[in-house]
Amino acid sequence: MARRGLNQRDLRAMHSMLSAVFFSYAFFLCCFARDTITYPSVAIGSDRQESLVSAGKRFELGFFSPEESTDSRRYLGIWYYKSNPRIVVWVANRTIPLLDDEAGLAIAEDGNLKILHGDGTSYWSTELPSTSNPAYREAKLLDSGNLVFGDRNNTLLTTILWESFADPTDTFLPGMKMSETLKLISWESKADPKKGKFTFQLDEGGTRFVIFNIDQTEHWVNGESDDFFSPERMPDRMTNFLFNTTGPHPKSRNITLPPSDYNNTRIMLGIEGELQYWKLDVDRNWSLQWMAPRDNCSVFNACGNFGICNLHNMLACRCLPGFKPASPESWRNGDFSGGCGINSAVCEKNDTFSTLKMMRVGKQNYKYEVESETKCREKCLNNCPCHAYSFVKGEINKRRDGISMCLIWKDVLKDLQEANSDGGRDLSVRVAIADAELKPKSCKPCGINVIPYPLSTGSDCGDPMYSSFHCNTSTGKLSFQTQNGTYNVTTIDQDTRTFTIQDKDGDHCNSSTGGQMREFNLSLPFKMIDFKPWCDTVAGNLGSNISSQGVVEIVIGWEPPAEPVCTSSADCEDWPNSTCKNVTGNGKMRCYCNSNFQWNGSALSCVQVLYGQSGGFSRKKKPLSLIVGVTIASVTVLSSIFLYTCILMRKKAKRRGN
Repeated sequence: MARRGLNQRDLRAMHSMLSAVFFSYAFFLCCFARDTITYPSVAIGSDRQESLVSAGKRFELGFFSPEESTDSRRYLGIWYYKSNPRIVVWVANRTIPLLDDEAGLAIAEDGNLKILHGDGTSYWSTELPSTSNPAYREAKLLDSGNLVFGDRNNTLLTTILWESFADPTDTFLPGMKMSETLKLISWESKADPKKGKFTFQLDEGGTRFVIFNIDQTEHWVNGESDDFFSPERMPDRMTNFLFNTTGPHPKSRNITLPPSDYNNTRIMLGIEGELQYWKLDVDRNWSLQWMAPRDNCSVFNACGNFGICNLHNMLACRCLPGFKPASPESWRNGDFSGGCGINSAVCEKNDTFSTLKMMRVGKQNYKYEVESETKCREKCLNNCPCHAYSFVKGEINKRRDGISMCLIWKDVLKDLQEANSDGGRDLSVRVAIADAELKPKSCKPCGINVIPYPLSTGSDCGDPMYSSFHCNTSTGKLSFQTQNGTYNVTTIDQDTRTFTIQDKDGDHCNSSTGGQMREFNLSLPFKMIDFKPWCDTVAGNLGSNISSQGVVEIVIGWEPPAEPVCTSSADCEDWPNSTCKNVTGNGKMRCYCNSNFQWNGSALSCVQVLYGQSGGFSRKKKPLSLIVGVTIASVTVLSSIFLYTCILMRKKAKRRGN
């Protein structure tokens, strides 16, 4: 609100109140707590420790400086009575602070409640139309924390013309009611209550609670996750609290709470954009009951479109199988907002699905009743562009009729998270077959991890020499087993033949260890490539945020495998140009390459060795015609040289005879 000068009537009224009336009220104000301001008294001066206190001594209104402020700026605000540290719930002049003590709160001659400076400047006003009878105006601080202002009849406030509940700052109190016009706006900082970077409000349709960034992009969205597994969903008691209802509300589940349950609660929008739900406990201490977003992965679409967020990984964001970072350079720098792009076009003839375990995802576009997962899969394949589907069996559907459901996502997939231990669902993502094809005998994906050959999670897939992996099919978590213990696998890179594990037990960040990791025993075909201690956390950076310090990520490589193991010729049908046999005599059968072919462990195939090819492979046998031709040519050349030499020697002999 901009400063606004007063007319001569306001100036005369102001000076009159500051001089004559103040002294007559001074003793009363010092000795008795009041909750009311009437015309023409100067009820509160910024240079004195004066305030209004609600009748039940729950709230107090006065001038204050923020706890962490380092200058003399002062604001008119409302806070919990005798709270220490002061818990401010409303600020009047949050945009224009007082820079000195020559101001006060009063009802001006035009009938508005104002913060008036001695020079006639208005720092804040209720901005109501002027009235010719300011004597009938009254301001009162209620036990709800609401400052109400309006017309009175004798000693009773009969008509409320303005109230602080309709113009909140960063706090929502019991008695308020959320609407499409009501907003909570965060403080700039703990030292400055001016409007900050985040706004909490209902969306335009009035159906979702949203926290917006200063640029109006979504920072957090309630109810965006699906109906069944969504720990980010606002608790029902909060929804009822915001809509000021004690019975079931259309936007919440069936729950009924008594009005008294909300008396000692408040909702606050923090300076970092976190919505906080507080409750006063039996010891009269404020306890945080719920908060969102609760971490960086809870920020709306933290990893961009088609990106998956897992806060327990050093690099929190990964792309879905069949996708790659839209901007690899940005991802390397920890900026994941650009999300991921698909490797190959879909909605063509040859599409398939990659099924991911324990996923949370933004709300689906369509929901159908289906008989089986096969029917759900067909709906997605025949409904382009369907990016993903999820089949929900009737017994976990929370529907009384137990009908199975098919959820379809046609829009880009947003807000993807690995659910870890707090709920999630199977999500089948559409990809081109070219991006999903694996080598023969490759193990099935584990969660979001595609397991390339020769890595093995069981006896029926991969190579037995690489069977150090275990997949928890219920959680979708992949682990790597060594002599030291079992470790969580975070990434697998088939192109570089490396994977990354996390070690949370070593004291890697102790200064005495110099950042060195403890001895880590590995045997062939595995070898350690690198390790990255995770000792520091940087707030707000998804690339370096983790739940605990002292974690190290270890990069492990694997050697190219030998020929695939087999038990019969049928096992080698998937490996062209090979035959199942025992060459070494040790009883182990493998798919050895046929004549003129050599096994290439990097390419995972039998490669034909061409003439003149180097690299240690045996050369291909020369054709007979080529051998005969070369032999004849060689004999001809040698014969010619021999004849020429003989003729030359005879000529020399004749010359000597002459």
